[in-house]
Amino acid sequence: MEDNGAGFGRIAIVGVGLIGGSLALALKAAGAVREVVGVGRDPASLALALKHGLIDRASDLAGALVDCDLVLLATPVGQMGGIMQAMSSQLEPQTLVTDAGSTKQDVVALMRGHLSGHLVNCVPAHPIAGAELSGPLAARADLYQGKNVVLTPLAETSADAVARITRFWQLCGGLVCCMDAASHDATFAAVSHLPHVLAYALVDMIASRANRQELFGFAASGFRDFTRIAGSSPEMWRDIALANRDALLAEMDAYQARLTDLRAQLAAGDGDALMQAFVRARAAREAWQAGHPIP
Repeated sequence: MEDNGAGFGRIAIVGVGLIGGSLALALKAAGAVREVVGVGRDPASLALALKHGLIDRASDLAGALVDCDLVLLATPVGQMGGIMQAMSSQLEPQTLVTDAGSTKQDVVALMRGHLSGHLVNCVPAHPIAGAELSGPLAARADLYQGKNVVLTPLAETSADAVARITRFWQLCGGLVCCMDAASHDATFAAVSHLPHVLAYALVDMIASRANRQELFGFAASGFRDFTRIAGSSPEMWRDIALANRDALLAEMDAYQARLTDLRAQLAAGDGDALMQAFVRARAAREAWQAGHPIP
């Protein structure tokens, strides 16, 4: 491991899009990496990443893992099992393995299933940063500045590996904390995965109507703000929804129950009840936005 406190030697990024590409740019901007090797299934995307300086060279997986300090899986979570299986016999003893997936129990299970001899160096991670855009041209060096990054180490993960991956994300500007994988998935089902499903559902509902052109023609800032994340990668969010299915179903049920309550209040003309719900919601959002305790 070439890490004297200043950075890393060679790292391999599998999936050089918004997430992986932004990490590469952040590390390069910090002078914290000697070489970034890009791996991906789309030669055109790799060529763009190389042209725009996100990576120093492109390679197949086997070539990227030679003398590699760290490998980052920045693909949709549905692809990670196959990648782990392919690299399981090619990892060198010093290589750290981390990821940037939005679900963690499935990543932990995949690591146990495919990387059982390398678990001391495995540190699942989730940077709480992103955008509705995707691909290497969406990458930017400041994506992780001041953003939370959650690590969910395995019981077998060494303290040294956690420290090095913490350093990796800090070099990119991240604020690092640790959680267990189950708590992570339950939390993000509520505050990330459910909102994405709701945004997709609303846009799909409007788009399926016969008068969709008229409806979209009159849609303005409220619709735009609520549905912005429906512009995110469908493949990535399909994989996230399926990977965190149980927790997401529970949150969808809770949301449906809340909608049922609001519908009943609306049907009854109960303005006081609606007002109380709206006031509570606004107060909670304003407190969250200001960084204050939620009332």
